[in-house]
Amino acid sequence: MIYKPFQDISLSRLGMGNMRLPVQGDKNGAPIDRIRAQEIIDYAMEKGINYFDSAYVYHDGESEIFLGEALKKYPRESYHLATKFLLFANPDYKAVFEEQLSRLQTDYIDFYLLHAIFDNNYQQYLDSGCIEYFLEQKKAGRIRYLGFSSHAGVDALTKMADHHQWDFAQLQLNYFDWQYGTTEKEYKVLEERNIPIMVMEPVRGGRLAALSSEAEKLLKEAHPDWSMASWALRWVKRLPQVQVILSGMSSMEQIKDNIGTFQEPEGLNDADAELLMQACEVFKKQVSVPCTACRYCCSGCPMKIDIPAYLNVYNSYKTDGPWALNSVGSIESEGKPSDCIGCGACAGHCPQSIRIPEIMEELAGLCQ
Repeated sequence: MIYKPFQDISLSRLGMGNMRLPVQGDKNGAPIDRIRAQEIIDYAMEKGINYFDSAYVYHDGESEIFLGEALKKYPRESYHLATKFLLFANPDYKAVFEEQLSRLQTDYIDFYLLHAIFDNNYQQYLDSGCIEYFLEQKKAGRIRYLGFSSHAGVDALTKMADHHQWDFAQLQLNYFDWQYGTTEKEYKVLEERNIPIMVMEPVRGGRLAALSSEAEKLLKEAHPDWSMASWALRWVKRLPQVQVILSGMSSMEQIKDNIGTFQEPEGLNDADAELLMQACEVFKKQVSVPCTACRYCCSGCPMKIDIPAYLNVYNSYKTDGPWALNSVGSIESEGKPSDCIGCGACAGHCPQSIRIPEIMEELAGLCQ
């Protein structure tokens, strides 16, 4: 395992995320499979991981409880705990903090974060009084380092970062969002303020662990022994402001592969980074449709479906995963994909030759 200095301590470059621990069965909300999860934690400790990240709401609150039990057999100074306060889960930050200490079976938390900062909630965090309280707990030694976890845009992130001198911040950071989102700008906001970055979603919730066949072929020809997840982690590792890279490892196969990636300090070289971006472009083109929202398809649709709006959701689904389908309900359209009769009038007007009836049929099945 490789390490990087952080203030007066040293942190493993790979951190263990505890949001996606193995569970009993495959149903949503299933309890943690504590035997398999303990094996992963023990392997992480054996291989030198010393940063363990959780949150008040992970696994419906069971993550913190499990982690406290799983780590209690190890000396407290041999690992660093990170967990988070989510204002909208329970606004009573004093009670939440005490409960978290109890769940984790500790009298201090190493890395404490405000959880899930968005454009529409950052001001509520700033006004709630929680930051001032957590700074008091830091002075009392019950919090070692205070930070925040952001999904906000550049402006809101900047305002949050400027509140005071934070010890660290957590950011969704991966090569796909760097290429097609605002992640590079968000990174620079933190870099300019010298705020160390803990990285979440380096493999984009697992979406970058399996690319399209053509994209994977490009990468496999360069490094046959690297997994797609390893490419993603190596890319993040090359960024100098990054401190710890979190991975929500839910199997021994995943943690063994990731441990192998963090045996040497180097990230991707420039040639490999350029190749990865080429593969990223190929991947995006192959899984998405080239809709330009010209709306030529809409005028002849007998079912009055807002086709471009649904194609936008389809593209998000292909690159982001099933959660993107949640936005279907917010589309203001008289007709829905399930109403499509497959007449083909839309496809005949599409300058991009998109197979619209087929995609409407697929979306209808996905949204059942």
